Amino acid sequence: MSKDKIVIFDTTLRDGEQSPGASMTRDEKVRIAKALEKMNVDVIEAGFAIASPGDFAAVKAVAEAVKDSTVCSLARAGIQDIESAGEALAKANSSRIHTFIATSPIHMKYKLQMTPEQVLDQAVRSVKHARNYTDNVEFSCEDASRSEFEYLCKIIEATISAGATTINLPDTVGYGIPDEYGALVKSIIENVPNSDKAIFSVHCHNDLGLAVANSLAAVQNGARQVECTINGLGERAGNASLEEIVMAIRTRHDQLPVATTIDTQHIVPTSRLVATITGFPVQPNKAIVGANAFAHEAGIHQDGVIKHRETYEIMKAEDVGWSTNRLVLGKHSGRRALYKRLEELGVVFESREESDQIFKKFKELADKKHEIYDEDLQALVSDTQTIELEEQYQLVSLEVCSKTGQTPQAKLQLLNNSKQVDASASGSGPVDATFKAIEQIAKSGTNLQLYSVNAITQGTDSQGEVTVRLEENGHIVNGSGADTDIVIASAKAYIHALNLLGSDRQRAHPQTEGI
Repeated sequence: MSKDKIVIFDTTLRDGEQSPGASMTRDEKVRIAKALEKMNVDVIEAGFAIASPGDFAAVKAVAEAVKDSTVCSLARAGIQDIESAGEALAKANSSRIHTFIATSPIHMKYKLQMTPEQVLDQAVRSVKHARNYTDNVEFSCEDASRSEFEYLCKIIEATISAGATTINLPDTVGYGIPDEYGALVKSIIENVPNSDKAIFSVHCHNDLGLAVANSLAAVQNGARQVECTINGLGERAGNASLEEIVMAIRTRHDQLPVATTIDTQHIVPTSRLVATITGFPVQPNKAIVGANAFAHEAGIHQDGVIKHRETYEIMKAEDVGWSTNRLVLGKHSGRRALYKRLEELGVVFESREESDQIFKKFKELADKKHEIYDEDLQALVSDTQTIELEEQYQLVSLEVCSKTGQTPQAKLQLLNNSKQVDASASGSGPVDATFKAIEQIAKSGTNLQLYSVNAITQGTDSQGEVTVRLEENGHIVNGSGADTDIVIASAKAYIHALNLLGSDRQRAHPQTEGI
């Protein structure tokens, strides 16, 4: 590999999914993986194969669907974890097993309850075992930024000798400061005798808002792989954002004389796909992919940009995909135009029945909305694919009355295991009344943790995309629904969440310990 090449390792499907409420179905993971592949992401971490049967199936499905990127599974430093990862990755064109164990004194003492010698022995055995499944093995020193330097050097040298081809130095808890973290990476590369036999990687969390800065400092000091996620998704405060890492390297080549192979024009469409699937909308002022990232309101800025774009823009909006998703479809558009655009967005139909259903939904939406954009299509596909669940509840009809000075009322009909049931309720608003009516039937006893409404496109005829996060006995799910009627979208989202909780796709947090 070229010394100037930065390997982009995307962990949206693994660490990103660890965001509470961001669990994805197998098919959703495959959709995102195909979008990452189209973006030329080098390594896609598809999940944590041993975490659950669902995660194993998702890793296996991604491994079979992706042809051009390397597909990776996380595995703790244990035989069963590694065997599960190897089995899930068996049909991948290119595979990697990513095994890890904690190396900081606080983790070894209190979490692992192991001695440093025991940790080192287990790390070496795990790397050797992983090499039985693939020549591409990554070893991570969990909590590296709080580990003792001499011990880090010792375990890294041993795992490289055992066959690790990538060594990851995670800032697991977002503790690092750029100068300090960069110096750590440089010192390890200089002091480990066989460091030239491996690529050094970084995986930075954003607890202090420094994930991207720490990652770039590491690159300046010899790291040649960066682990990141779309939109900075991840547990707690998230991970380093792929889009920010890639565009910083591209824009500041004077300070970062390296390169990636990322096709940046797919950044914005992929960002929106991830936001739609996870129900985590992108904040308007988010770098690169936020709605305001290339917007100018101040008169001085507008005047400068009109005269010469580079006065206030250091990147072209078109370079990250802002101009690629404005194809407008409408009620006169046919199947060919719709399917071609969906294919460009990374949507693959499993059957003719599925494609027919999406076309029908598209036509229904086109009768309500004059112009249909890519964001609408992504929401439409996500909304349509929820039917793959074994649905206990289905919305039949909804009638809401909301008048000034009167308490809002909601009347609805649901199918409950194919049996039609009616309910009505009042509430502080039309959505509150609707949810209470649904609960009269479901009696779920769940806790509503989040209700979020996001306008998918501009205009009063825009679809509203609603996310409902429900919690039940430690299980957290995101339900989503989209419609030009916000109340109907809200009902769809709540019902979707209930169906997720009741389906066999329900599972606890994908892992209890991780990088």
